[in-house]
Amino acid sequence: MKEVVVITGAGGSVAKVLAKKLENEYTVRFLTRTKRHENDFEWNIEKGTVDERVFDNVSHIIHLAGANISEKRWTDERKKEIISSRVDSAQLILKTLQEKNIKLKSFISASAVGIYGAITSEKIFKEEDEKGKDFLSEVVILWEKAADEFLEKNVAERVVKVRISIVLSEKEGALKKMAVPVKFGIGSPLGTGRQYIPWIHIDDLSSVFEFALKNENVKGAYNASAPQHTDNENFTKEIAEVLDKPMFMPNVPGFVMKLIFGELSVALLEGSRTSSEKLQNEGFQFKFPGLKNALEDLLKRN
Repeated sequence: MKEVVVITGAGGSVAKVLAKKLENEYTVRFLTRTKRHENDFEWNIEKGTVDERVFDNVSHIIHLAGANISEKRWTDERKKEIISSRVDSAQLILKTLQEKNIKLKSFISASAVGIYGAITSEKIFKEEDEKGKDFLSEVVILWEKAADEFLEKNVAERVVKVRISIVLSEKEGALKKMAVPVKFGIGSPLGTGRQYIPWIHIDDLSSVFEFALKNENVKGAYNASAPQHTDNENFTKEIAEVLDKPMFMPNVPGFVMKLIFGELSVALLEGSRTSSEKLQNEGFQFKFPGLKNALEDLLKRN
């Protein structure tokens, strides 16, 4: 009998890629706001409701739910939504499992490298390094605390927190947005262009979650970032090179970004390098360790 894996955040591309990797070995179910398929089960985080049948015989939960941080300006209301979609959702799962007296083999939660703070420096952050003090750091600290409760309250045998960097996908996210102006010959770096962009190919990220699921020795926090570090200017140039487009536009000034995006601009104008050495030491191997190969794979898929 196959073990049951429940995945939250079913609408995201990572969940879809991951489910395809797991469907032959596991029974995969999704927690989603709107039921579309047979293996979908509905929940409503705001109302605190969940179709409890999703947890029948469950062994593992992979918690990917969370509002997109870069989709809208960070108003006070949006900030609450960003936190609630991550923290309240985890607490709803925990409460339901406690009521049903279910113990998981593993609770694997998405997290983010934003925990170290949006700063540009020469430091390469490792998992044990000090946390940041900005809004994104606050979000991730609360997010990971919610995940750790599964271990503290003996609801899961182990907890894994996958600190995700910028996910490169041909269908959505940063790469798709950055590639559009480049295709029209108006691509340009943001701000100084020197801010680092920790990144990971979507196939590698889904493989990280699969790796965490299948390896019982994997516990705690791991940076999910490709080994090759790059800054915003080089990232933009690499996109232009892969698309065979010129890049002669001047950098977009920081003050323009702040006018357009408000506080959210800090996530675009600052960035740190993160180390994935801990993950690799566990035995994980990246399929796309280098940026150029990752971009070629994604931008030339269509």
